[in-house]
Amino acid sequence: MKQLALEQLEQIPGVGEQIARAMCDIGIRGVDQLKGGNPEELYRKMCDFKAAPVDRCMLYVLRCAVYYASNTEHDPDLLKWWNWKDRE
Repeated sequence: MKQLALEQLEQIPGVGEQIARAMCDIGIRGVDQLKGGNPEELYRKMCDFKAAPVDRCMLYVLRCAVYYASNTEHDPDLLKWWNWKDRE
């Protein structure tokens, strides 16, 4: 079952095996679970799970993943995680 979850999560742009595993670690088992999700909350869960700060780029990937899951039509630029960086 976990392998199936990993394969599904890896369909999200910018999500490879390591990021998919990190998502599984906090209970995400599929793209549908990300619909309407709060990327900042998911990022905090990852930090709590690791008991250490997680690279901020993970937050950007989570923002991208939630966007991907929550929309049926996608702006190609918004499918690149680096376009989800914090705005100054």
